[in-house]
Amino acid sequence: MEDLKKRKLDEAGNGDFASKEELRFLIEPLAKPQLVDLLAKLGSQYPSIAEEIKSIASADPAHRKLFVRGLAWNTNSETLRAAFEEHGEIEEGAVIYDKVTGKSRGYGFITFKNMESTQQALRASSKLIDGRLAVCNLACEGLSGTSSAPDVSLRKLYIGSLSPEITSEMLLNYFARHGEIEEGSVAYDRDTNESRGFGFVTYKTAEAAKKAIDDLEKTLGGRNIIVKYADSNKGKTGQPPFPSGVVPMAGLPMTTGYMQPGKGHVSSGHPINYSYPQTVAPYSASPYPNPHTVPSPYPTQGQIPYPPLSAKKDQHGFPPTQPVGMNNYPYYYPKQ
Repeated sequence: MEDLKKRKLDEAGNGDFASKEELRFLIEPLAKPQLVDLLAKLGSQYPSIAEEIKSIASADPAHRKLFVRGLAWNTNSETLRAAFEEHGEIEEGAVIYDKVTGKSRGYGFITFKNMESTQQALRASSKLIDGRLAVCNLACEGLSGTSSAPDVSLRKLYIGSLSPEITSEMLLNYFARHGEIEEGSVAYDRDTNESRGFGFVTYKTAEAAKKAIDDLEKTLGGRNIIVKYADSNKGKTGQPPFPSGVVPMAGLPMTTGYMQPGKGHVSSGHPINYSYPQTVAPYSASPYPNPHTVPSPYPTQGQIPYPPLSAKKDQHGFPPTQPVGMNNYPYYYPKQ
């Protein structure tokens, strides 16, 4: 195989043009990074190859369509398209509205005519539109692509006790001193479009978020504001939670053994404050036999039928007399 590859390379070096099959034979073993570097080098040297690469890359709309979220309730499709026109020609752009209420759902889509414009827009993924910092990502990635880092819980902050006069732009300008902001906005009421008194800020790094929390000066618009992690359980140190089905028993004053009525406490020898789960021996049947199932030492006999006896008459022709109280039980005189 190696000799065949060397022969192909020698033939190509002699000035003869290699066929498509020969080139495919040489390219197939290459890894993806090598192919990317090769095409990038050829595209930069030959404009025709660059145009071919652009055409193939832009053929699939999934590579050109952006999902834009965090839009203000009053942002319309025209405003959305105008915000992204600086990156290139737009093929389609629209805000998504609720079919029942007719109100904006706070997000929309932008589809560029070529992939280059899409990549340029992604490099500046955060954009201020109508006082709200909107964020975009490839629509094919869905919500999974809204954050480039997995530690979003350590970068997203909840900002509370905001004055009604504080806008999203004022909020972002105030917190930008701690680091670069990925997204953020004041929360507005969907019906009245008025501030709800709180907002969110997501930094691009966890260090910037921690600086904002540790900052002692937390005054905005003449009010002391609340700054904490949006997920209040994050960023805290402590004991890990107990697994499902395990009951923590260390905090209870437990003693060993069990108390029985009328008897003193008997220690089982187990250590105090042992925790669950414990290994419990399976229940076994009683070692004593059931008294109803003990076999009888005497053999059982069935009932023996006896022929009916007729009462004999005395010498006067009358049947024998019976004692009082024995009317139901015939009494026979013994033979004389």
